[in-house]
Amino acid sequence: MEGRVLGVVTVGPTGSSDGPTVTGTKKSAALFALLVTSEGGRCPVSEVFDCLWPGSPFVRNRLDRVMSDLRGALRNKEFLTTDSGVCSLRLPREQIDLYRFRDSLRSAETLSGKEKFEAISAALTQWPRGLVPLSGLEGQWAAVRREELHRERMEALQAQFEVALRAGLDEWLHLESKRLYHDLPEESWLFRYYLMQHGGTLSPSKLERAIRRWTKRFLQPDDKLQAVIDRLHGKAPSARIPTLAHVPDQLPPLGRPALGREAELHQVVETVRRRQKSGRPTVVVISGLPGIGKSLLANHAAHALREIFSDGVLFAELGGFAEPGARPADPESVIDGFLAEFPVPTKPVGLAQKVTALRSVLANRAVLIVLDDAWDDQQVLPLLPGTGAGAVLITSRRRLETLRADPQVEEVLLGELDDEASTALLEERMPQAHRGKTSREVKAIVELCRGHPLALSVTVRRLDGHAFAAIHHLHQQLKAEEERLDALDHRPSQLSVKAALACSVDTLSEQARCLLWQLAVHPGPSISWSAVLDLGLAGEELHTDRAIEELLTANLVELRSDRYRLHDLVRTFARQRVLPEALNSNADFEAATVRQVLEHQLQKVWACDQWLDGQRSLPVGEPDGITVDRPEGLEAALTMLDHSFDEVVRGIELSLEHGSRRHTWLLPMALVTYLWRRRRLRDAQRFLTLAGEAAEQFGAPPVEQAMTHRMLAGTYWHQGQFDLAANQLVRAVRLSEQDSSARGRLSLARSRHTLAITRRKQGREAEAEQDHRSALGVYRELSDAAGAAAALNGLGTIHHDRGEDDEALAACTEALDLVRGTTDRRGLADVLRTLAEIRFAMGDRESGLELFERSVVIYRELGSWIEEDRALSLQADALAVVGRKADAVAALERVMALRELMGGMDLAEVRDRLESLR
Repeated sequence: MEGRVLGVVTVGPTGSSDGPTVTGTKKSAALFALLVTSEGGRCPVSEVFDCLWPGSPFVRNRLDRVMSDLRGALRNKEFLTTDSGVCSLRLPREQIDLYRFRDSLRSAETLSGKEKFEAISAALTQWPRGLVPLSGLEGQWAAVRREELHRERMEALQAQFEVALRAGLDEWLHLESKRLYHDLPEESWLFRYYLMQHGGTLSPSKLERAIRRWTKRFLQPDDKLQAVIDRLHGKAPSARIPTLAHVPDQLPPLGRPALGREAELHQVVETVRRRQKSGRPTVVVISGLPGIGKSLLANHAAHALREIFSDGVLFAELGGFAEPGARPADPESVIDGFLAEFPVPTKPVGLAQKVTALRSVLANRAVLIVLDDAWDDQQVLPLLPGTGAGAVLITSRRRLETLRADPQVEEVLLGELDDEASTALLEERMPQAHRGKTSREVKAIVELCRGHPLALSVTVRRLDGHAFAAIHHLHQQLKAEEERLDALDHRPSQLSVKAALACSVDTLSEQARCLLWQLAVHPGPSISWSAVLDLGLAGEELHTDRAIEELLTANLVELRSDRYRLHDLVRTFARQRVLPEALNSNADFEAATVRQVLEHQLQKVWACDQWLDGQRSLPVGEPDGITVDRPEGLEAALTMLDHSFDEVVRGIELSLEHGSRRHTWLLPMALVTYLWRRRRLRDAQRFLTLAGEAAEQFGAPPVEQAMTHRMLAGTYWHQGQFDLAANQLVRAVRLSEQDSSARGRLSLARSRHTLAITRRKQGREAEAEQDHRSALGVYRELSDAAGAAAALNGLGTIHHDRGEDDEALAACTEALDLVRGTTDRRGLADVLRTLAEIRFAMGDRESGLELFERSVVIYRELGSWIEEDRALSLQADALAVVGRKADAVAALERVMALRELMGGMDLAEVRDRLESLR
């Protein structure tokens, strides 16, 4: 086939006798022209019908007949398709003169000088002189497309003249400016070139007539044309008017939308606009992780700003991290390219003279410079203007420290895209009909790419053109960490997350590489300064502070909320691709690193637990070579554990992976109080089961193993699984009985006391009382006042259950006297709550309500959500009984808030109680 759309539309061998031909202004020819001139060869079916039959109601059969005619002319039904309400035309690009024209122009963008001129000239041969685009086709759509195509040709002609000027093709400019000016007299830029080439040879009267004739027929001259006229009149151009007929515009094409970067784009554009108005030079540095979208943001910002820079836009690819082993661009060569765009009186020699010449050229001009992919400050500094109203946008994977120190320099540090923008980017080229079917896989892939634009772009490329079911296969590849980096590699487009990261990592010092690998071993997602320093103790002569500074400068590590963070893809790359020399020279280096990570976590969690439950003891030991992050109070301890919970969970998994039984045992044990208070009971059950197995394999003493079983029993207890809890406590009792020391006796008392509380829940009251009394005897033997108070409180609850309130009151009063002499705040709150129930039942309601309130306050101070919930529920019942419904509602609303914090358990029951009170 052959296809032509710039003039009269023709499809099929012209005049052929062996098949149908579509020519001229037939509907099939119009359909062909419409699709070829639509973006991507695609146009909604409804829009196609409106263009071909404007104002007529949609009739699908009419469109189908035209499409059938066009398919017959194309002789390949695969060329013309409809899918999801969109009509698509996919043809070999070399068959269409418009496509050949555009492709030739695109290839010319990579060239310079005469080669670029020849490439543009070759493109324009596809567009013969005098040809009217889409001639003969009627309708508003054809008029609009005809005007768009005309402007497209004008832009190509203007580019041809600009390149010819830079290449010194004076003879060609002389001939073509005269010939084309007579064809296109309305084009301001062409009249400017005509005057530049011929104005000096015209007599003053002819020159004035030419200028008056042009200004009368057309508009007032623009600044560029006026500058040429002023020069021909012997006047000095205004400082605000460009002195060049040629204005450089070197920006690359705009590319895809800057999804998710609206705030950063606004920040860059407004900063430049604000400073440009004040006449001050502006420097904006855009830095961030490899592949995070720095160049895209800079290009979008430059396109948005180009209209306010009347003297042009310069662009340089500095090649800082182009590919491994490649040398970054030499600043002197970059300046040569910039100076070639401007007239310089003398030819400067050497870097110093060229820097001076560039700054002189830019001093009185408004020029925007884009410096992409800078290596370091020293590469960039010679390229910056000294004064003037220009601006410079710089992108770099490194944080340019010299420029950052300048308060006049604006730094924009790019982070990951949010989920909404990531999803939009991933679905950008996905047919609408497929999106609903693949929403779960899209969500999972977005999570695995962690907002990394390059990773998402690779995913889009890999899915483009495939059946929608291919997304499931790609999802499975990304889920497997060992396959993830290979999955994020698209060779046809040369887009690769692995290659992008390698270019940055390869430039690191050995110490920085070593620390990057250690940070990848660390479970993350973030790490404190003290933990970073602890990693340095795993090897010899590691200057960890300098290494982390280098990683921060390289944007491979991010500092957020005073903690250091690795992107998940950097973590994966470091684990798989970074092999520090220390791994080869020191066989124990990996084990030492893991020990430092786990020991730091254990000491931190244990330091927090001392605020949550000061009565507990664990064989954690003193920190050896570990800097402990110690909280300054209960609230700080809870906050610290909230922030580092995911990290500790991964630490437990790391201890399992590396067979560190000590940490598999002790980390869950140190964390259990926090897990209970935050009602993470499933986590507590899972980790404590692992801890029990590890304690046994580790050969922990029976007393320590008994403690693990008590903690697991407590977890079952909080879940209402009292039979499972009792089984664990029976084992704890048996283990404690193996140790006759004071420590073993204390473990036995605690195990029996907890078993007694559980027996009561099972309805085995007699056994519960026996275990409480047994525990009380041991506590008294050991002079443990807090333990004795807890046992007496337990006996008081049993008496209260039986209706023996006098005996209950006596036991709990004695318990209150004992616990007041201790530091056990939780024990005090437990006794107060039991006393409140007893006093209220005995008719002393005011005293009971006051005791409830005191217990609630203590539980709240301790951050014990579960116990506060229980106390408030009892208090609300009591308040309702005495008619204080508003206070009862307030108590239950706090219960609602607590239960929402604890995962939303039994909310319906609380709502029903609230409804009954309102």
